[in-house]
Order: sequence, then C-alpha cells, then structure tokens
Amino acid sequence: MFDPTDLYRLSEDVPELTDPVLLYHFDGFVDAGGAGRLALGHLLAELEHRVVATFDVDRLLDYRSRRPVMTFDTDRWTAVESHEIVLRLAHDTTGTPFLLLTGPEPDREWELFTAAVGTLATRLGAGSLVTAHGIPMAVPHTRPLGVTPHASRGELIAGRPSVFGKVQVPGSVAALIEFRLGAQGHDASGYAVHVPHYLAQAEYPTAAVTALEEITKATGLVFPLEGLRAAAEQTTAEIAAQIEASEELSTAIAGLEQQYDAFAAGTERSLMAEPSEMPTGEELAAQFEAFLAERDERHGD
Repeated sequence: MFDPTDLYRLSEDVPELTDPVLLYHFDGFVDAGGAGRLALGHLLAELEHRVVATFDVDRLLDYRSRRPVMTFDTDRWTAVESHEIVLRLAHDTTGTPFLLLTGPEPDREWELFTAAVGTLATRLGAGSLVTAHGIPMAVPHTRPLGVTPHASRGELIAGRPSVFGKVQVPGSVAALIEFRLGAQGHDASGYAVHVPHYLAQAEYPTAAVTALEEITKATGLVFPLEGLRAAAEQTTAEIAAQIEASEELSTAIAGLEQQYDAFAAGTERSLMAEPSEMPTGEELAAQFEAFLAERDERHGD
C-alpha cells in the first residue's frame, strides 16, 4: 500500500489551526475565462502567505506534455521556471486564516494525490474544501453571471437550483477530491461560474470576482476585491467598445440577451442550447480574436 504522505513535504513550522477553509484550484482543466486561476492568483498577489506543504511534482507531472520554461542567454542556460504544487497559509482581510492549494493539475497518481490532500486536510484541521472554475455557456456578458454549485452534501448548497441534469463529463482532480473526500466525511464544495462562451479563452476578471463572491457566501472569508473589480470594469468596457463597432457582434449579443431573459422569465428554453440563426461560440470567439490579441499587446506595452 502506497503512503500518500510520501507525495508531499511539510514545512518545519506547521501551524496549529482551528477549522480553516482549504481553497484549491489546479491549472489544466476547463476554466473558462480563467475564473478559478484568476481568483486564487488574485488572493496570492494581494494577501501575505507562507508555504505549508510542497508536493513532489517529479512524481505527479509529465514534463514532456507540460515543459517548464527555461532561459538561454548567449551561450548558457540561466534560469528555469519550475512547476510547483503548493499548499499555503494565508489570512483574509479580517485576519481569519485559510489554506490555498494551487499548481498544475497532476498528470498521474490522481488517487494517491487525492488521498494526500485528505491527509493534509485532516492534519491541519480543515473543516471544508472549496474550489471554483469557469465553464463556457451560451450567455451574454451583459447579464449577471450564473453559477452552478455542487457539493459532497446537499445541505452545503441548499436552495441553489442547477441548470444541469445528469451528465457525464471528463473527470478532473478537483472533482475527484470533492467526490473521494466527500465520501470520507469531509465537507467539499465547488462553484462553476457560467462564462460567456465567446470569452471562454480570454481572461475574464468578472468571472473571478463572481467566484470569490460565491466563496465568501459559502465560507464567510472576506477578500480584497477592489483591484479585481477594477480590472473587470476595464475589460467589460473594452468588450463593449468592440461589440459597438461590429453590427454582427451586436446582433449576436442581443440574441443571447433575449435567450437569457426568456430563460430567467421561466420559459423552457435552455441556456445550454445554441439559439438558431446566431453565430456559434466558435464563430463569436473568432471575431473576438483580433480584439483580444490587440488588447493583450496593448497591455504588454
């Protein structure tokens, strides 16, 4: 029997915590708009934190499919950006401690990795585990973003209806953690933010704001969101300018708005369906490519 604790190394000064929330997100699975990545990345950028445990990425990652970036300068290698899967301790704006687990999604040993997360949660007294990510939906960015909650116990998301029925989808480590650890008695939940399908490949800060607001509702943790909200407002303004300059885009967004409003009014039309006589998500995304490339180049300058 393999020992899951062999997958990570604890820091020398492991803190004594009382029922901290463990937030987690792994890069590599579906995350439309970068909702989960931007959300937890924002917390790491805004809040002080320290490493509690480091995972053995040599065992967990396939370097040939996820090659680290190396720097070559003139005649020698000078740097390498090594991958990390790290558990950190941070404090919210009220001083409440919580844990953050981030990094690339493991390529192998999913079951052992999930068990390792469970042992860390138990060792550190984490009462609940929470994740968030974005999923592409046929919704307009001009309406409030929807969220599909899911949890190991129905009581954790009571009163939250879902637009989904029973579906089968490709699995992820994040989902496996909720499934396996939930079966072992841990409280685990997640929030899938509905991101406009034509913005799924872009960085959409509004989705990250929504994700963190959902986490706050579920956990009581309070986060500094001013900078993220400002980025969301700027991105929304840039998108609006792009749409205003294109009659085709304006017509397409108006159609999505009509579908969204009809659904919200209680009709049987589904947000999952593609409306007729309207560009597909791929076609809309293609029309945004030039805009996004221009925006990224401008921000880089």
